[in-house]
Amino acid sequence: MPPSQKRARRYDLARTRTAVLAQFAHVRTAVGVLTPQQLDGPSGLGDWTVRELAVHLTMALSHVCRTLELPEPAVGKPDVALVEWPFSTAERAGAIADDTVAIAADRPDLDALYAEVAERFEAAVSGVPEERLLATRVGAMRFGDFLVTRTVELVVHSYDLNEAVGLGIPYDRQALAACTRLLADALAEKAPGGSVEVRVPPFAVVQCVQGPRHTRGTPPNVVETDPLTWIRLATGRARWATERDAAKVSASGERADLDALLPLMG
Repeated sequence: MPPSQKRARRYDLARTRTAVLAQFAHVRTAVGVLTPQQLDGPSGLGDWTVRELAVHLTMALSHVCRTLELPEPAVGKPDVALVEWPFSTAERAGAIADDTVAIAADRPDLDALYAEVAERFEAAVSGVPEERLLATRVGAMRFGDFLVTRTVELVVHSYDLNEAVGLGIPYDRQALAACTRLLADALAEKAPGGSVEVRVPPFAVVQCVQGPRHTRGTPPNVVETDPLTWIRLATGRARWATERDAAKVSASGERADLDALLPLMG
């Protein structure tokens, strides 16, 4: 078994499913009040409009439905461990962007699209066991793991929508927790070791970076930040030096510099 799977964090399937639906509901409510002018404005993500970003958020759920309609992969075990998923996003960006633009052109009624996606998702995921394999874009993944990746998509792009049009979309606590933990674990996967302790209270603590491992007391190298700042850093929405200088990140110790390891997702 790969090392990443040996130390994989476990997530409660029911709580993850509830978190995905809750965050999607927050986004749906916010998108529903956007004016045509706001929807046609820039999203801040390449050439996408706010409308296209809003459509992309529906794909976080609709992709689950589509994969559940496909035959279960015959490989018998996952091709991709959950902590490896964040590193696979950059290579798929072009195809995802094309799909988003096509759907936005085909489905101009966002209210109808969001309602359809929510209803379809609730029906599709009911009773699905967490070990069921899905044929995702990056290979076979466990259903339970793939649902966790949906929290990342929803939380990160909720932030993007907030930045683009000042919506003030709230973050479901469980969705924020799952997103934070997965990205923290991905850092430990990218830079294994025990010389630096990264704390993202109240959701995650991981050790990473090769070097002397502390055994008790306060570790010599500590990084601490809040969940949203950590998510922004891990996904390239913020720069390490900027957040550190703004006191959004506390870093102590000669090894407590994560700049070269970030972002984790492209």
